[in-house]
Parts: sequence; structure tokens; C-alpha cells
Amino acid sequence: MTDNSVERKLRAILAADVKGYSRMMGEDEIGTYQTLTANLETIRSIITQYKGRIFSSPGDAVMAEFASVVDAVQCAVKLQERIEAVNADVTEDRKMQFRIGVNLGDVIHDGEQVYGDGVNIAARIETLAEPGSVFISKNVYRNVHNKIKFGFEYHGEHQVKNIADPVRVYKVLTSPEHAGKLIGEKKAPKRPKSYITALVVIIAVVAATIWYFYPDTPKIEPASVDKMVHPLPDKPSIAVLPFDSMSGDPKQRYLCDGLTEDIITALSKTPKLFVIAKNSTFSYKAKPIKVHQVAQELGVRYVLEGSVQRDVEKIRINAKLVDAIDGTHLWAERYDREFKDLFAVQDDITKQIITALQLKLTMGEVARVYAKSTENLEAYLLILQAREHHMRFTIEDNHISRNLAEKAISIDHNFGQAYVLLAATHMLDVWLQATDSPKQAMGKALEIAKKAVGLDGADSHALMGFLYAMTKQHDKALAECRNAVDLHPNNASAQTFYGLVLNSVGRSEEAIHALEKAVRIDPFSTSFQLRTLGFAYSLHSQHEQAVNTCKKAVLKSPDDLLSHIFLTHAYSAAGRMEEAKSEASEVLRINPKFSLEPFAKQLITKNQTEKNKIIETLHTAGLPK
Repeated sequence: MTDNSVERKLRAILAADVKGYSRMMGEDEIGTYQTLTANLETIRSIITQYKGRIFSSPGDAVMAEFASVVDAVQCAVKLQERIEAVNADVTEDRKMQFRIGVNLGDVIHDGEQVYGDGVNIAARIETLAEPGSVFISKNVYRNVHNKIKFGFEYHGEHQVKNIADPVRVYKVLTSPEHAGKLIGEKKAPKRPKSYITALVVIIAVVAATIWYFYPDTPKIEPASVDKMVHPLPDKPSIAVLPFDSMSGDPKQRYLCDGLTEDIITALSKTPKLFVIAKNSTFSYKAKPIKVHQVAQELGVRYVLEGSVQRDVEKIRINAKLVDAIDGTHLWAERYDREFKDLFAVQDDITKQIITALQLKLTMGEVARVYAKSTENLEAYLLILQAREHHMRFTIEDNHISRNLAEKAISIDHNFGQAYVLLAATHMLDVWLQATDSPKQAMGKALEIAKKAVGLDGADSHALMGFLYAMTKQHDKALAECRNAVDLHPNNASAQTFYGLVLNSVGRSEEAIHALEKAVRIDPFSTSFQLRTLGFAYSLHSQHEQAVNTCKKAVLKSPDDLLSHIFLTHAYSAAGRMEEAKSEASEVLRINPKFSLEPFAKQLITKNQTEKNKIIETLHTAGLPK
């Protein structure tokens, strides 16, 4: 059957990213961010000039689509020329060089997003490109070589991740002497048809055998412990990367995300492992990655990656566990199962990881790791979809998420995660100002969250703690958050909420410990985590740490009002008044009507004297009462 809702088009895809971006961020975070921002503005302007559209821009990467392949290649060349001109006055170690790949292929449009092999191949070509160059696929070369005044250099065939056929790539040569020339490609001698047919059959049989019995196990470049951004923990450490969707249907990506998240959740339940949070590993989603780079950026030894392909009642899941430091595969497996066996596959992947890492779990830990919030596959799939809508943080998506959660509960009345999500939708109504009665919405959220406690573990306790904190029930908030971190020591959100509540009751030193742990679990921390940690540093008179951490929160979300408020507080508490006043002006830029009186009512700080001190510190910086 054909899904008529899926829109397919032939498009030229341009993929670009920065060489050595992680190193540059490690050496000069603010300077690198400012340079990247300026370059991205230039890139956006030129892409628009050549009638392109950016559909993805995570971190240092850019993905754009073009209706014309000629426009795409000319745009890529212009981008490299402009960036080279900018780099002329920059020292060698601070030059920001981009790699660009261009492909022409069939893609799927899902709203503003673009998916499919056409996109994936462009991303893979970009990783093959030399810094400062433009590499293109065979399809692109065929369509542009006689239409533009450039030359081309053949760079061979490459087998790239998750693409069945080798990709032929060419480098674009812009020097006038190369115009119209093709360098390096040789035509193969003709063979008899019978010879070619036999050869194709042999290759297909051998390839199929290797593919079936030996899942993708290429050599891996080892990670360097010396280059790790964070020191390795004193226990086995792992990052579970988002599983790739091989179904060609963008609507199935929630299944990949759900599988990944549930494996992370299961592994996180044992204190014998250090597990990177979903927020950080999902930053690599839909990006070409190298295992050693992931390990170095996140500070872990082991990396799990995989793919999912679903076909009605069947599912194929590939998974492999890599020791990034040794560059070796510890375990790899292909599961060809009935879709109804999805939970069993999840459990087996978790079991194989624990076995490969030689972890010895107690009976209690085993029970927690393999505990399921539901055994009903239909209800589970509804919650996977509900989570995706909830994380978009819009009024419409929140409404859809609530309906899906309610439907899941109607199927399984004991589905703890469904109650957690349903409660969260009522809380989000308050944040999005989508309710005429915030007090009633909070009451509803608390009522539903109480049902989740006992049915679910850390998530329900963390949510209860946050809700109690918002309603100024500090003792109850503290108890619930403590339960959450005891049940789920690797849960970054639970550690963050615990730190938030500890801050509110004047225990800033303990808050710092919890929040630093949250940031280590989640190295690509959210602005919420960073500003909460920065605030804890301020309350504990660690002023320089407070300023630096709040600045990182602002860099994460430049228009996040609360991050600017906490940075204003950090500067003012440190006695850096000129910077405090400048930051206060940023607060008023974002919200010209901001005043401290309603803000004080939102503060969950229990001690009135401490709250007054916080407000006065902000007022001294220039924020109106």
C-alpha cells in the first residue's frame, strides 16, 4: 500500500559542518560560538540567494534543499569562497573551515522536515569532504558537469553507513584551468554480459551472507582518553545513540526514539553503570557521527548504536556495542522478529550490554532494570507518539499529547508512564498560559501524578517533587525528589529537580553536588540545568562559577528569559555591576514589561529573608520592582 500522505520529491541536498568544532569549543567556547553564529548568518543569506531552504541546523551543521541541482552546487562553491575570505584575517588555529557535500535524490517531506536516502547520502558525502571543499555524488555530477564552468576530480567509491550501494564522489575544482575537465576517473573495460551477470550473482550472495551473519563491523578509530572533554567515570560508562530509522517512513521515527529512550532508561536504573542522558545522545540524531568523537565529547568508554526497520507485522533491529577506547566491537546482533516481540528485543539488548560489560546485578537491581510500565504494545506505541508531541511545547501538540495519553490509559489502567505524561500536559498548560485557571490545572496535575506513584519509578517521583515545589510544599517536594534519585541515580532530570528543591530550602552545597552530577550525566545540558546550577553557585558564594555557568545557559538559549535573570543575579552577587546592568537590559529587551514583584511570587525559595536578598540583588542591577 502507498501512503498518500507522504510527499516525495526529487531534491538537491546540501550538507555542511565545521572541521574540528568540538576542539574549538573546548579551547574557546564563547569565541567559537560567536564565530559560528556569524558564519551561519552568512550561510543562510547565501542559501536564500540561491533559492535554497534550510530544513535542519543542529549545532555546527546545516542541511538545505534546492529545487535546482545547479543552484545547489553553485551555492556550495560560493559558500566556500565567502568563508575563505572571512578566514583570511584569522589565525590558523581559529579558522572555521566547513566541509560540504551535495547529493541529488528522492526525499520525503513531512511538514518542514526532509527525510530519506537523498538526505542521508548528502550527510555521508559531507563527512568524506576535505575542509574548505565541495564534494558531490555521481547523480549531481551527471546533472551539472556540462552546465557549470567547474572541473571535477574523482575521489572513488565509498561504502557509507546505512546505505546499501557504494557512493561515488567527486570534488568540485574551481580553478579556471580545470574548467570542463574530469580528473582521475577511468572507464572500466567492457566485459561479456554473461561474465557480468555471474559476477553480480556471486557478489550478491557473498554480500547477503556477510550482511546476515556478520552485522556491520568496520574498523573503528580508537578514542583518545587524553582528548576527552570529561574524565572517564570510575565505573563502566555508556552512551546509547539514537537508533536510525530504515523504514523510509518519517512517521516511524518515534518508534526508533522510543526504543532508544527505553534502553537508556533500563540501563540507567543500575548504579553500577554511568549512562549518558537522552538529551545529550539525541543531539547526534540525523547527523553523521564517528564513535571515537562521541566518546571523546561525552566522556564515555562504550557506545551503543543501531537501526530499526518495521514492515507491518515484522521488525528488524540491528544493534552493536563498541569499546571506543579499544576501537573494537564487544557485541553485535540482528533481530528479525514479529513486531509483537518488541519488548523481548529491548530486554535482550539490555541483557547483552550488561553481560558484555560484566556487571553483576543484585536481584533488586535486576527487577528494576527489567521492570515494564506496561506490557500492552498498543498502549506503549500511543505513549511514544504522545511523548513526541509533548516535547514540541506548543498548545496544539500538548492537546494531542493529552488525548493520546488518555487513550493509552483507557487501554491499560495501570500504565504508570501514561499517567506521568498526562499530568505533565496539565502542568504544561500553566507554562504555556493555555488555561483560564492555573490553580485548577496544577491541582489536576498533582491528582494524576499521585496515581502514577507506585505504578512507575523515578519519573513519577521527580514530577511529584517538581509539582510540590511549584505549589510551595517544600518538605514533600524534597522527599519525592530524594526518592527519584534513589530509584534512578542516572536520571539527569531527577538530579536537576532535586538540586532545584535543595536550592529552595537553603541547602545550596548539596544542590551543587546533585546539579553537577546532572550536568555530567547530560554533558550537552539544557539551559534549565545550567541556570539552576549557576544559581546554586551564586547562593553558595561561588561567584565566578556562577557567572561562567549562567553564561553557558544564555549561549544555549539566547532568548531564555530566566537564564538572563540568573546571569544578572550572578553578576550582581559577584559585584560586577557594569555587566549586571548590561544583562538586566537584556532581560528588559526580551520582556519590556518585566518586574520583580510577580517574579518574586514565582520563586520557590522557602526562606523569606533569602528571597528578599535575591530580589534586592536583581533590583540593584537595574531591574524594576
